[in-house]
Amino acid sequence: MRHHLKNINELRDTFTGTFDRFGTKTEYGYLKETVLLLNIKDHSGQVLADHLWFNKTKGFKSLNLTKGDLLQFNARVKPYVKGYKGWDLEKQLLNPIQKDYKLSHPTKFRKIETGE
Repeated sequence: MRHHLKNINELRDTFTGTFDRFGTKTEYGYLKETVLLLNIKDHSGQVLADHLWFNKTKGFKSLNLTKGDLLQFNARVKPYVKGYKGWDLEKQLLNPIQKDYKLSHPTKFRKIETGE
């Protein structure tokens, strides 16, 4: 669990993160592009999470990201449920359902530093 994010649940603020790579996930049978940011920090520089995945929205697409780019953006802290939700008991034991926290609805993207 991301304990620092839990402490500011529902707060909208300015955050920074370092772009690492693009990925994909399956959602309702369709592939969606994702973005991995590392070292997520709040406006005061406190590290809130070692990594977070985001959907690749227009804001991310407009930045022409390369590995190591430092981004600034606004977002709201939101809870979500993660873990295996299927019928297989072994998978349920290996990946139990639990509450975690994410940054939702990111906006006002800005590239602060360029990576590689």
